[in-house]
Amino acid sequence: MGRGKIVIRRIDNSTSRQVTFSKRRNGLLKKARELSILCDAEVGLIIFSSTGKLYDYA
Repeated sequence: MGRGKIVIRRIDNSTSRQVTFSKRRNGLLKKARELSILCDAEVGLIIFSSTGKLYDYA
């Protein structure tokens, strides 16, 4: 038995959206760091927040 489908849609509450973004951003940065270590490769990651702030990993 597989997982159920979820609906991908914008989070209307701005506070909840910002909290979710922060958690997701930290997870993505961690995955990029792990990938660069495990594969001995150069990894680049660019993330823009809804406010236009830039987060990067290189």
